[in-house]
Amino acid sequence: MATDAWLLDGQAAVDPASEAIPAPAFRLYSWMRPTLSLGWHQRRLEPHWCDLVRQGSLDLVRRPSGGRAVLHGGDLTYALVWPRPQGTRSEVYRRALAWLVEAFAAMGQPLLGGSQAASLQRSSCFATSTAADLVHANGAKRVGSAQLWRGGHLLQHGSIQLDPCPALWREVFGGDPPELDPLPLAGEDLEHHLYRSAARWLPPLEGSAGEVVPLGPGALAAIAARLLCYRPALSVSGETSPELTMPRAT
Repeated sequence: MATDAWLLDGQAAVDPASEAIPAPAFRLYSWMRPTLSLGWHQRRLEPHWCDLVRQGSLDLVRRPSGGRAVLHGGDLTYALVWPRPQGTRSEVYRRALAWLVEAFAAMGQPLLGGSQAASLQRSSCFATSTAADLVHANGAKRVGSAQLWRGGHLLQHGSIQLDPCPALWREVFGGDPPELDPLPLAGEDLEHHLYRSAARWLPPLEGSAGEVVPLGPGALAAIAARLLCYRPALSVSGETSPELTMPRAT
């Protein structure tokens, strides 16, 4: 999450008067441990989440993007940093999700945009399906996404659920995870398939599809310096401590 925010800050630092538009950045990554990521403005935690964190059953991070809580571990996370996308928010969402629609259609599992209204009453991102999300025909939500805009540049995060753990999902959210059919691809094959689709649909990405661009020591030090911003401290009341800077997140 700190890396994604660092990439967005690099775009926002570009002179807005410049006619040159930097190349977008695109990442796919997975999680070493079950982790709950909170939307940037999501302050109140469910009390039992704090217990799960203290018991060591769950890690907790805060995303720079908005939305509700996402349980990671049985998913792939994507991050797209897109300089100066044009159009309304809903149009940008559709364009930023087109690669996933194509990729899942090619695997025989078509996806549709969600149609529900966003709800601040739900603690789980996967409890509702808005226009920012992708669902199967039976309503099962496969992808949840959220955005952060800064200086006209976009960071879009998304969780592609693959094989969520039912027991942990029930512990965290008090209900069952989406009923998702297994995909015909897994592991590196799935990632390469997604990267190829992203390269066809997203703005020209730096390097070739799926190419890993290593970060130098200076970049890694800058990212490490901001790690604490994305590790919420728990208070006795079950609320997370507020950060000093609150960038706009949707």
